[in-house]
Amino acid sequence: MSKANSLRVLHDFRNLSLLALLSFLFIASCQRVESPPVRTAPSLKPVVSLVEHPEWSHNLSIYEVNLRQYSAAGDFQGFESHLPRLKDLGVGILWFMPIHPIGEERRKGTLGSYYSVKDYLAVNPEYGSLDDFKQLVSEIHQMGMYVIIDWVANHTAWDNQLTVEHPDWYMRDSQGDFFPPVPDWSDVIDLNYNNRELCEYMIAAMKFWVGEVGIDGFRCDVAGMVPLDFWNRARAELEKVKPVFLLAEAESPQLHEKAFDMSYGWELYHLMNRIARGKKTADDICRYLDMKKYRYPRDGYRMYFTSNHDENSWNGTVFERLADGAEAFAVLVATLDGMPLVYSGQEAGLDHRLEFFEKDLIAWQDHKFAWLYRILLNLKRHNKALWNGEWGGPLIRVQTSADDAVFAFVREKETDKVFVVLNLSPEEQEVDLEGGPYPGTYTNVFTGETSSFSSGTRMILKPWGYEVFCK
Repeated sequence: MSKANSLRVLHDFRNLSLLALLSFLFIASCQRVESPPVRTAPSLKPVVSLVEHPEWSHNLSIYEVNLRQYSAAGDFQGFESHLPRLKDLGVGILWFMPIHPIGEERRKGTLGSYYSVKDYLAVNPEYGSLDDFKQLVSEIHQMGMYVIIDWVANHTAWDNQLTVEHPDWYMRDSQGDFFPPVPDWSDVIDLNYNNRELCEYMIAAMKFWVGEVGIDGFRCDVAGMVPLDFWNRARAELEKVKPVFLLAEAESPQLHEKAFDMSYGWELYHLMNRIARGKKTADDICRYLDMKKYRYPRDGYRMYFTSNHDENSWNGTVFERLADGAEAFAVLVATLDGMPLVYSGQEAGLDHRLEFFEKDLIAWQDHKFAWLYRILLNLKRHNKALWNGEWGGPLIRVQTSADDAVFAFVREKETDKVFVVLNLSPEEQEVDLEGGPYPGTYTNVFTGETSSFSSGTRMILKPWGYEVFCK
């Protein structure tokens, strides 16, 4: 279903006042290394997280699997043949869009929305059997990767059996009828989390997938529309089975307190789109990172992306939105202090909006993005400076003679160091690197060549050009 725009309105309304105040507070941005630390008002203290991330998540990236469009068969077996390629790409966590049976009543399109769940304890027969999925999970684990599945806790299909067995678990209108949580989501109906039995059922269903099927966690759909207390309880109960990884499709810092390992970086996503259109500059990235630092816990993961299933289908491909800057922004996402997401087909240069309710195969082909992601995702795995949260190195911006166009920074952890330079403009830039801890000798991750930098180095960058150096 198309939900990105509706969610964004809710999110923006909740955060408008806070963002306005933060913008005032962070006039002194990270653009100059020697700037004094920014102070915050007591009421704006960052959230403290009590979440203990699975140890295996510290250095991983995440990949979203659109199973329907992945192969002609669109099933688990059709996807299985791609596992060696994804392992080689450097993928760490495979996030499967909902794999449950899809409702037929009031279905959208021919095949319906993945997010119209008819049965939480079964798999869509179009994808295969539960045993087929268990086998796939086992093979993914044997390859050193992890599995999370989409969990749609906020609403169900109209013909979910719960509507018959437990109609009191649903919200009702003044006439006593079920209704969608958002008018546009006409194929689903809203659940009522004031009902304790619903909460217990939902947690038990989640524990089934972790304990019986062996998955490693969940991407929680519209997490901000489900009470935070439920997520806190769910996390605690799931941890009794095994360490899990939870991703919130939401951006509220409070979700990191007790429930979620990672939240969506929508603000950065929109900022990149605006930079590509010439509406914002590289300096705005620094201001965003300053605000993030004081809103989110240091050890809380943020998921950064240039595309996902909603953005691709409803708002355009990376080439529509980012144009010639698509590669540079992919590099930015992979080297910032968050976990990078790759959506199905991005590594093949996906250049059209995948149909959401119909069959619309990804055109698999050799593409430069596969080479780009292979280098970046594997660099993240092995260079501690790029690890997630507090396990990676802090980002320190390198001051240049063109900070409005060029975003350069260093991240360093123990003996590992990464130096990134990005021209986020459509013009060639000849810049002087004026300050920061970048001097030293590095290896260019794309060419393998060795380069040495001293204070005052001059660099020429092509339009939307980028360089990544490591040691």
